[in-house]
Amino acid sequence: MTLTPIASNRTVDDDPRRYEHLSTIRLEDPEAVARAAKSRRRHPGLKSGRQNFIVAADHPARGALAVGSNPVAMADRRQLLDRLQIALANPAVDGVLASPDIMDDLLLLGALDGKLVFGSMNRGGLAGLVNEIDDRFTGHTAAALEALGADGGKMLTRICLGDPDTVATLEATAHAIDSLAGRKLIAMVEPFLSVRENGRVRNDLSTNAVIKSIAIAEGLGSTSAYTWMKLPVVAEMERVMAATTMPTVLLGGDPDGTQDEVFATWEAALALPGVQGLTVGRTLLYPADGDVAGAVATAASLLHHTTEASE
Repeated sequence: MTLTPIASNRTVDDDPRRYEHLSTIRLEDPEAVARAAKSRRRHPGLKSGRQNFIVAADHPARGALAVGSNPVAMADRRQLLDRLQIALANPAVDGVLASPDIMDDLLLLGALDGKLVFGSMNRGGLAGLVNEIDDRFTGHTAAALEALGADGGKMLTRICLGDPDTVATLEATAHAIDSLAGRKLIAMVEPFLSVRENGRVRNDLSTNAVIKSIAIAEGLGSTSAYTWMKLPVVAEMERVMAATTMPTVLLGGDPDGTQDEVFATWEAALALPGVQGLTVGRTLLYPADGDVAGAVATAASLLHHTTEASE
């Protein structure tokens, strides 16, 4: 049982029973997830000169529910699925990055036909956890992603020089990269240099710190043939992008500036060599004005598609 994907002009629904059928399917026919994955129409393929737009939805699995000043903005799964379907209904959106639970819901909803699919692999470093840097791989495995017909897996790679758990995270990341590459799947690596301040982990978004994180992350694994970078937009992005030859997607994070300011920084970064597109979640799924379709359309308008790639 599946549903027709939600129309891009539909507003966020408030019917509390609108996803009740998902619970019924999970109860009575759990194999429906695998069938939906097998019958899904695949994305036509990646092309040089055509930037990709991927919507991220793996934050809740790490206990990160906040958007802006709302600490539980992403807690309502029904609203999150509404917003994801609105975003995915835009033909300019190429795919999704999601944790297994959200991925399975979207497969059952028929929302991933023709889309790129990236699974979220390590969610063990829960936000605020005492050993947050010990970010274990508790989500998708490379084998599971291959079985789903996914295009790759994403891993958060926080490097805290003052935390001995960093080395285990780096080793696990290297193994995951190898496991994905062995199946010809993309490893989307999201590196940060991180520090602990007042008991909390903070990512250092200075230009030099981002460059150093790239240098460490792109050397992980026995091959980099299938490795991509997933990087924040920071000052001096020209220097950042000079640090790698790997395809790079830009992340959105939970920005402090206005939506117009954020879009302006994305637009400038998308013009740089090596940038393959956007992998953004909260900024577009929970815009300040509530207009998900509008935010997604604006972000899509920033992407670059050359004439050769569109032929």
